[in-house]
Amino acid sequence: MKLSVFTDETGLDLEKAIPLIRKWGLNYVDLRSRIFQRPIEKLTDEQLADVKKLLDANGLKAACIQSSLGKVHLPDKERLKEENEKLDRIIAASQILECNLVRSFFFWQPPDGQEKAGIGELAVRPDVLAQVMELFLPFAEKAQKAGLLFAFENCGCTKEECFRMIEALDVPGWGFAWDPKNSWMHDKAERENDLDAYCRKIAERTNCVHVKSTGSIWFSDNFDPIPYEKIFSVLEEAGFNGPVSLETHNFNPDLANAEACEQVLEVVRKAWPSAAAGAQQERCSLTPAAAVRDYAGNPVRFGVVGLGMGHNRASEMAEIPGIRLVQVCDLREDRRKRTSEALHVPATPDFSEMLGNPEIEAVMIMNETGRHAELALQALNAGKHVLLTKPMEMSLNSCDEMIALAKEKNLLLALDHCRRLRPSVQSLKAAHEAGFFGRPLSASVTLKVNRTMDYFRENGGWRGTRELDGGVLCNQTIHHLDELLFIFGMPEAVRCDTWTQTHEIEMEDLGLAVWKYAGGMIVNICATTSYPQASWYYQMEIHGTKGAYIHREGGAEKKPESLYFQNNNWTKTAPDPRECAWLNSMDNFASALRCGTPLLTTPQEGRNAVRMINAMYESAYEKNGGWMRI
Repeated sequence: MKLSVFTDETGLDLEKAIPLIRKWGLNYVDLRSRIFQRPIEKLTDEQLADVKKLLDANGLKAACIQSSLGKVHLPDKERLKEENEKLDRIIAASQILECNLVRSFFFWQPPDGQEKAGIGELAVRPDVLAQVMELFLPFAEKAQKAGLLFAFENCGCTKEECFRMIEALDVPGWGFAWDPKNSWMHDKAERENDLDAYCRKIAERTNCVHVKSTGSIWFSDNFDPIPYEKIFSVLEEAGFNGPVSLETHNFNPDLANAEACEQVLEVVRKAWPSAAAGAQQERCSLTPAAAVRDYAGNPVRFGVVGLGMGHNRASEMAEIPGIRLVQVCDLREDRRKRTSEALHVPATPDFSEMLGNPEIEAVMIMNETGRHAELALQALNAGKHVLLTKPMEMSLNSCDEMIALAKEKNLLLALDHCRRLRPSVQSLKAAHEAGFFGRPLSASVTLKVNRTMDYFRENGGWRGTRELDGGVLCNQTIHHLDELLFIFGMPEAVRCDTWTQTHEIEMEDLGLAVWKYAGGMIVNICATTSYPQASWYYQMEIHGTKGAYIHREGGAEKKPESLYFQNNNWTKTAPDPRECAWLNSMDNFASALRCGTPLLTTPQEGRNAVRMINAMYESAYEKNGGWMRI
């Protein structure tokens, strides 16, 4: 997702708005009006070239051209001619500004009052749809030929009417310009019935998002707050990679437009996902409300350091019975402020201050992989139990240091390999243990995700380095390497090849590996961060002498799906359906501390995953793809 802003919403012309936008730390802008005192469709080619130079000089890119194309109801021939001329200028703007995403309408703007209820006439009457298509189709064909991607907004019509036009035109990449403020005003019954399904339905059609001040800053008694954190999470799961743009619409006469934009920006940043697009979630029957913990009256008192993905983990902790979040820590002020305000806990930039807090008995470490040991050893020496995010570290020596010190201090050390909690993984492990596959022969894992250079450059550019992060096999594929280890254990040998295809980074963005097991099973692994869709497209296949298994999620899949094959029959029902007893790794860790419950992922298992990563890297980077014994 790209965070952007309508430049004209600042109340300033483009040249004056840019310094503010740079100050806010944005990399993208949406262009509509107040560009050299003109709307974008009125600019000459020379003026458009000047806009491009101005953006380039300030390190900005156009995320979307916000046009009023088609925002008229069933126009006559004279108006159609004017709209066609507007389209010509929009096409020129898209080419010069190198931005093909364009907000558009489609000649259906019923008079006020006619579209306030229901799903809209256009969505249910084929004759009306045919009338609109006759007028708009020549525009759509011209836009498609020019390479434009249209985003249709339900301003003046309903979202269902937009969906109907998107389906009727059937152009890849064309979608919905989602304005949650409009949705929340008109769709109360639908969203209250099933918010998740409601958000997914819209997100799957969305190619740009507008955020207004109404519903994010100034709430009225009859207006429900918009859960942007939920919306952004669902958008990511749907593979959305478009702009989230501030279209502030400042209705507060006592507040300057630029200040209103900045306030909306703060709201969005607080709800913004803490990490790049991740895997689709599986629903479990266990919920925080249903979880009973005997030690809830004596909760495990946690501190969290590293508030990227750590913000998500801290938010989960706040809902777990038997855990109390005491303090959070991050060097970045914006992250500290976001988590502190959202969860109502104190924050500090000083890790030593956290370690000196007598209220904290356990620390969850969520910083750079190559610095896990640095912080974990400090925490263990301060008498704190430690839960680490994946992978355990970059080197085996660092893993061994942590394991040895935790044992010496009689403190708990564990790993957050969170996919072990998934029903699909738990059920797959149960099937293997019961002999469902017979003798396992082959497994294949593919992972395809999209990571931009902005992702790698963030926070000083530690991602993609050998010292602190590794490449796709270490950072992203660790989840699925651990699944293999959790189900099948350690192989006896491994070989690997790597390439860096599309990113300017030290490590690989494409990795191919083969694992060989003592029983003869062969596992092949393919992973990339150069996939064009912003998704976590993952597939695992397994077969043996008796049965087979397929799991798919992300990419074109609407939700995770697992299939089992045996006795000439495919079924979605696992032979031994199983769920984990824990809400997440923190829940399990707390029970281990209070009750001696076995850890979901032990330090040795965390070390095993690092051993496999190191062996693959040694094969690829030092042995020219040769076999490495484990």
